[in-house]
Amino acid sequence: MKKILRNIMGIALIGALGLTSCDKDDEMVVTPPAAGPDFSGTYMTADQMGRPAINTVFVPSDMKDDFNVTPPSEQGAKYASAFAAGLMGLSPAYANDGDQNALGLDAATFGSVLATDVLTVSTTGPTTFYDGTNVLTGRNLADDVITVELLLIFGGEDFTENPTLSDDNVSSNDKDFSTSFPYLATPW
Repeated sequence: MKKILRNIMGIALIGALGLTSCDKDDEMVVTPPAAGPDFSGTYMTADQMGRPAINTVFVPSDMKDDFNVTPPSEQGAKYASAFAAGLMGLSPAYANDGDQNALGLDAATFGSVLATDVLTVSTTGPTTFYDGTNVLTGRNLADDVITVELLLIFGGEDFTENPTLSDDNVSSNDKDFSTSFPYLATPW
């Protein structure tokens, strides 16, 4: 039902946009569509951001467009070396060959994990970006995603290396979350 409503709303929006245009004198001109919206063709992903900041930091600018249209199942193999090079270039925690992060992953392995830009979700355990034990099993609203990413990138084997680089120093949301759906705090 939600999918049908979403499709109807999409068609209505496209129809409304198709009916409204401006001529060179900025006067409103309303033109009915010839045969309705055309949904044929190939659709492509414009941007992939399964894990916040990862695509932004680790995908070189000349690879962004290709990365964004690469299926996640192919991203690890295709981009792991670029991500590993980024990890070794950015983080002293990966300065030596074989250096590992707190998950026990070296730059090449962690680069492959990061390059597969999906948000995994555990269906059998806690859903969290990191709770001290579970890692990358989902994401809660209150999860400090950026600090977790910084810890895994800069924190070394026990999260203590490079403390000034391992925390975004934002410890909580500026407003409390609601106790009912959609749980987000109301805007200012």
